[in-house]
Amino acid sequence: MRDVHKDQQLRHTPYSIRCDRRMKWHSEDEICITTWRNRKPPGRKMRQNTQDGYTRNWFKVTIPYGIKYDKSWLMNSIQSHCSAPFTPVDFHYIRNRACFFVQDATTASVLKDVSYKICDDENRKICIFVNHSTAPYSVKNKLKPGQMEMLKLTMNKRYNVSQQALDLQNLRFDPDLMGRDIDIILNRRNCMAATLKIIERNFPELLSLNLCNNKLYQLDGLSDIIEKAPKVKTLNLSKNKLESAWELGKVKGLKLEELWLEGNPLCSTFSDQSAYVSAIRDCFPKLLRLDGRELSAPMIVDIDSSEIMKPCKENFTGSETLKHLVLQFLQQYYSIYDSGDRQGLPRCLPDEACFSLAIPFDAEDSAPNSLRKYFEDSRNMKTLKDPHLKGELLRHTKRDIVDSLSALPKTQHDLSSILVDMWCQTEWMLCFSVNGVFKEVEGQSQGSVLAFTRTFIATPGGSSSLCIVNDELFVRDASPQETQSAFSIPVSTLSSSSEPSLSQEQQEMVQAFSAQSGMKLEWSQKCLQDNEWNYTRAGQVFTMLQTEGKIPAEAFKQIS
Repeated sequence: MRDVHKDQQLRHTPYSIRCDRRMKWHSEDEICITTWRNRKPPGRKMRQNTQDGYTRNWFKVTIPYGIKYDKSWLMNSIQSHCSAPFTPVDFHYIRNRACFFVQDATTASVLKDVSYKICDDENRKICIFVNHSTAPYSVKNKLKPGQMEMLKLTMNKRYNVSQQALDLQNLRFDPDLMGRDIDIILNRRNCMAATLKIIERNFPELLSLNLCNNKLYQLDGLSDIIEKAPKVKTLNLSKNKLESAWELGKVKGLKLEELWLEGNPLCSTFSDQSAYVSAIRDCFPKLLRLDGRELSAPMIVDIDSSEIMKPCKENFTGSETLKHLVLQFLQQYYSIYDSGDRQGLPRCLPDEACFSLAIPFDAEDSAPNSLRKYFEDSRNMKTLKDPHLKGELLRHTKRDIVDSLSALPKTQHDLSSILVDMWCQTEWMLCFSVNGVFKEVEGQSQGSVLAFTRTFIATPGGSSSLCIVNDELFVRDASPQETQSAFSIPVSTLSSSSEPSLSQEQQEMVQAFSAQSGMKLEWSQKCLQDNEWNYTRAGQVFTMLQTEGKIPAEAFKQIS
């Protein structure tokens, strides 16, 4: 038995001119290629298809190289340029194309006019082809009412009301369906479409969907789950036939917290577990569990806790929410950067991020001694002559970036001096510059104040988080005015008569913690003392308590 039913009316046409017709059928999710020779085009109108009850007035829309584009983006872009709304039927990818069907001739004409009017991110115009077609597979093979009713009853038996979970694993071999000779193969778009239709109507609050062991090798049909069941948080796709993580991009609109993929060929395509997790998190940034394993929390910023960065100034145009997101990111970033252990920074870096460092002096210039330790890593293209170094000094991987940052002198940034300039914002990218001063806390240059400009290019890393894909650090000697105003928080209130006096190092730690947390000096001192003056641990405890709302308002400095 074949999945595709051939049209009986095309098998024998005794009144037509003799022709040589060759037909090649692929699997149901591919196309039918028919070659006609020496035949005059038919002059009669398209007739009613009595076999499936639908007219032949269908049109197939094809976007060459459409495989490069996300379904949601592609459909929204086309719709925004259409003078009339349309409903795509059977959207799917085949080879390198994106395809879907429409039934209305007026809609087909409107879609033709959209061709070459849409540009992608690389400013390339998108071509759209519209051609007459027979009814799409899911329409010609639409489940009959009796089959739909039986499928609904079967799904009802598999639904857990208390957990709002639907278990459809190994659905094809369900005894109720097999007993009535109903073959539900979820790889077929008509079966998946029927299943999602029942979910939309009967389980609108669905939170968990189990599709384990259904021999799924593509997720085109499942892509509609984003509209049909948008609340799904747990998805089980284990023990299927998915060969590429690219398939997951078709359902990346789901805000998944738990995903199961074990038993799919795609799991063996990654070099290590870290690369596997990173690729899956690119699709589902909120993911907390993968294949039953807890994932380390991404670098997530709590927008509601934005008071921490109030000392910062900013030059900004955009939403307040976005402003708070950036300021909170900087607080957490420099809390780790200044802690003395920069190995915690990879949480906000993808595997293929870039980093470079530059200073405004050449090694032969009479540069300040405080900058000489940066010469070796400086990628100032104006003075750099060695073509090999031009490439080598651009750090390309997460590990190289963290190693380079860890090799730089230990620092303490004055967050009250920071100025943020956000100069580019799109749906998928955020570019901003950070200017301020810092001082070195060890070595011969201990206490010397330097100025910096840091340019970040970031992408969304999930809810309220940023992922830094490009980082350029420019370091220079601070001006006398910058040096004089840096770290201006008074030290006199660090200790009281009832407390033992603090060492110079402890006083500096309290100042730094106060500047970064926004807390008053006495509260910062208490937090450090409670954590045995372990700066990193104190910062982690502070972030946790602040997120849980357990730090009273009086602990924070009042900013006018």
